[in-house]
Amino acid sequence: MEEQDSHKVLFSINEVSKLVGVPASTLRYWEKQFSGIRPRTDKHGNRYYKQSDIDLIKQIKYLRDEMHITRIEAIRNELSAPRRRADQRQHAYEILTTVKTELEAIRSAI
Repeated sequence: MEEQDSHKVLFSINEVSKLVGVPASTLRYWEKQFSGIRPRTDKHGNRYYKQSDIDLIKQIKYLRDEMHITRIEAIRNELSAPRRRADQRQHAYEILTTVKTELEAIRSAI
C-alpha cells in the first residue's frame, strides 16, 4: 500500500483511486451506496476526499476483497457491527501485510 502525504488534507478522486487501488467509477458508486463517504466538490464538480473518507473506502475494499463480502447490504451491516469488527480485522491484515513485506526484504537480503 502506498503511503500518502501526512500533511495533505484533501485528496482528488484520482489520488484516492491510485492510493486505494479501485477505479474512480467504483469510488463514485460507493459514494451513492455508503453515506459515510462524503467528498467535497468544487465549482467544477471535482471530488476531494478527506482522510476519514479514505479510511472508510479502505475498509469497504478490505471487506470486499479480503473478506469476500460482495453484497452492499452485507458490507453496510459489517461496518455498523458493534465494535466495528471490520476495523479490527483490517488492522490485523495491515500488520500482517507489513510483516510479510519486511520478512521478504530480509529474506532477499540474506
